[in-house]
Amino acid sequence: MAKSRESATETTNSAESQAAETPAPVPEFEPSDLFINRELSLLKFQARVLEEASDPTTPLLERVKFLAILASNLDEMVMVRVAGLVAQRRAGVTKPSLDGRTPAEQLATVRKEVNALKKRARRLWLGTVAPSLDEAGIHILDYEQLNEKQRAQAARVFQEEIFPVLTPQAYDPGHPFPHISSRSLNLAVTVRDGKGEEHFARLKLPSMLPRLVPLKRSSGGERKDGTVPFNHWFVWLEQLVAAHVDELFPGMTVVSAAPFRVVRDADFEIQELEAGDLLETISERIYERQFGAAVRLETTRVMSEHTRRILIGNLELDPQDEISLEAPLDLSGLFQLHGIDRHDLKDPSFAPATAHRLRPEAREGGSLFAAIRQGDILLHQPYESFDPVVEFIRTAARDPRVMAIKQTLYRVGQNSPVVRALLQARREYRKQVTVLVELKARFDEESNIGWARMLEREGVHVIYGMVGLKTHAKTTLVVRREEDRVRRYMHLGTGNYNAVTARLYEDLGMFTCDDDIAADISDLFNYLTGYSAITEFRRLLVAPISLRRRLHEMIQREVEHQRAGRKGRMIIKCNSLVDDKIIRELYAASQAGVTVDLIVRGICSLRPGVPGLSENIKVRSIVGRFLEHSRIFWFAGGGKPEVYLGSADLMYRNLDRRVEVVFPVTAPDLVRRVRKQILEVYLRDNVKARVMGRNGEYQRVRRGGRSRLVNCQETLLERAGKE
Repeated sequence: MAKSRESATETTNSAESQAAETPAPVPEFEPSDLFINRELSLLKFQARVLEEASDPTTPLLERVKFLAILASNLDEMVMVRVAGLVAQRRAGVTKPSLDGRTPAEQLATVRKEVNALKKRARRLWLGTVAPSLDEAGIHILDYEQLNEKQRAQAARVFQEEIFPVLTPQAYDPGHPFPHISSRSLNLAVTVRDGKGEEHFARLKLPSMLPRLVPLKRSSGGERKDGTVPFNHWFVWLEQLVAAHVDELFPGMTVVSAAPFRVVRDADFEIQELEAGDLLETISERIYERQFGAAVRLETTRVMSEHTRRILIGNLELDPQDEISLEAPLDLSGLFQLHGIDRHDLKDPSFAPATAHRLRPEAREGGSLFAAIRQGDILLHQPYESFDPVVEFIRTAARDPRVMAIKQTLYRVGQNSPVVRALLQARREYRKQVTVLVELKARFDEESNIGWARMLEREGVHVIYGMVGLKTHAKTTLVVRREEDRVRRYMHLGTGNYNAVTARLYEDLGMFTCDDDIAADISDLFNYLTGYSAITEFRRLLVAPISLRRRLHEMIQREVEHQRAGRKGRMIIKCNSLVDDKIIRELYAASQAGVTVDLIVRGICSLRPGVPGLSENIKVRSIVGRFLEHSRIFWFAGGGKPEVYLGSADLMYRNLDRRVEVVFPVTAPDLVRRVRKQILEVYLRDNVKARVMGRNGEYQRVRRGGRSRLVNCQETLLERAGKE
């Protein structure tokens, strides 16, 4: 079995020392004036997600989806970010964040904001979304609302499908308090025996059961378009079980049955130097994640104080870590409703376009390799199809001239066509296949372990990355023997090799056979799989080796252009901007007069528009139908624009603790496309864009009375395939 590298070279950790010093902003600014707390900024993003669920112009089942996304996002934040703050508080850590808050101060504020968002989401669900679904023929009923016929049907479902998989767990001197896995839905049951004594039991509702138990559908009335949609009827699982819970405790009297759930610390650091086998270590820790320290307890108001005390005490929680919510708990279960066949309540379907140069009529019978030889090809998902990326690997697998395939895999998902193509390359065509599988991709470890073991069984050379560095780069290298030479073909991207998320996430990718980039990619794989002290690449910007330094140099170059009267300007699109050194460099550029446009989907710790500091910086966030995921770095270059795309966000972890690849786009037509047909559309959006103020709050873009509405995602959908 392939093992991870024993150590990363010392040169990879020296990027910070290589970067030249940037003038610090003027000293009168306090930390809270310079930086926005990253946890609070993340919560502002979650509030923007909730806005999408609140927007009446968003199709109804898409509003349901956004509520589910918000619930899932908040769980992940509690499992990772809040858990980290709790651990720091318990350890007595007082080191402040960039904005000057101690862990205890951050925890108090974050807990309050998370609770407020959860309560707002429930008010929206109960007061607006659920009634709207009811009017549309999708009825989510409380058990008390079921009529006699529906109750009889629900009872049959309980007896035949639910009762057999339920297992009550007692808690008394003979039974220890049961383990409660993270994010599981449970009932806290109090029963009374024949002597009048009360006892506590936990009843887990297994995740394989539907959260919304479907009852018999019925036909609705004919609509204007002549269709007759079904009425859908559902009842909450926990309410159905609670109504029949006495059947699990024969001879006892059920006093109460109240739902609750626990969220646990799910972040972990793998002690790789002590792990003989990284694959097995990760496997063990995935299991342990379910039973990490509890950091949050969610209950409903029907739970008694006595039961609350039992749970808080045995889970070793602070009372402040418990929140009582109006039912239902865990709105992530609403994802189930998005699967209903009601296209009239969803975003219009679309068929991704095929990039012009990759269409059959444009290839003139040539292969994908021939198309790439004609020049670099840019793909923009989900507007353009991800299929050519899968075809690229499948073609390489079958082509007798291809000698080797190398690829990095971060998140590929279940039933991956990319991995199946790699397996085919090895199993059927005996290609030399090397795959770096990042086992530490948070919450995707289990899927990646399964693929890694399958690939190894077929003889694929599987690498598990570097000690201390998570490999986040998105690269594929195909080595092909041709008539006159050995040529290397590549795909580089901003997103994962995941065919499912490629229809949901906005990302950019590029096919190229550029010799300098090819040499860099070969060096990169050698760096990842062997021993290398490389300190520079020809064209690529690679973290943690050169990316931070090169970004610093390009920002400084815009400052020099501005001072020379050449109008320095930068446009940066990313998911998160947190790194304090980069933020200070952007402040310094603004102070020099450089215009900076930032399109940051999520966390942004930079304060825009502060006089004397950042008045030349604007920050906007796009939250809409597709998850904005691409990272684009555009520099005016004194009239000779430079464009880079890649996998890295502007965070310390991406620049210094991950292997990231940022690659240049040099073909003039592609440089123009990125600037005019992509970035310009984002900067003109006045529908889904929110603009950040200096206080960290976001406001919708103000529109004049005659302003044309521009929804960047809809515009890109309309333009797809027409360039």
